[in-house]
Amino acid sequence: MSRAYLSLGSNQDAEWHLREAVDELRARFGPLVLSPVYRTRAVGFDGHDFLNAAAVIETDLDPVELHDWLHALEDAHGRDRSGPRYGDRTLDIDIVLFDDREFVGPGNLRIPRPDLQHAFVLRPLADIAPDVVVPGDGRSLAQCWAAHPDRDVVLETVRLQPPAGI
Repeated sequence: MSRAYLSLGSNQDAEWHLREAVDELRARFGPLVLSPVYRTRAVGFDGHDFLNAAAVIETDLDPVELHDWLHALEDAHGRDRSGPRYGDRTLDIDIVLFDDREFVGPGNLRIPRPDLQHAFVLRPLADIAPDVVVPGDGRSLAQCWAAHPDRDVVLETVRLQPPAGI
């Protein structure tokens, strides 16, 4: 089994898509560690705010298989990949770290994921895995966050409400 560190985000019916995605991750991979959910501004375009979180899962899949599984999950949530790279999305889940590996795969699969430079990816991961060392960097996630220029920015947290009737 391997440990994968994921970044989750949505800015279209975000609470519903994130809650459903977490449930689907649990159904496939079992218990997971979930960060607080943060409201952040869209990066790279003018759009609705995003809700962002991170999760740690144990997986029997290799990075390419996991990447494909996550893309299928995004697609099931209506993810539209036909627009610009930066745009509104129902669901975005990326593998940021995978064990202590550095990996370049098909398409845009890069581990560690370059998006780790963004506060919306780094902050939630540092919350739940502060001592994990970033391969190729040598610093822990907590050290990376402590050095980040946005480390003092207060981010609003959002509680994912259970579906109505539960």
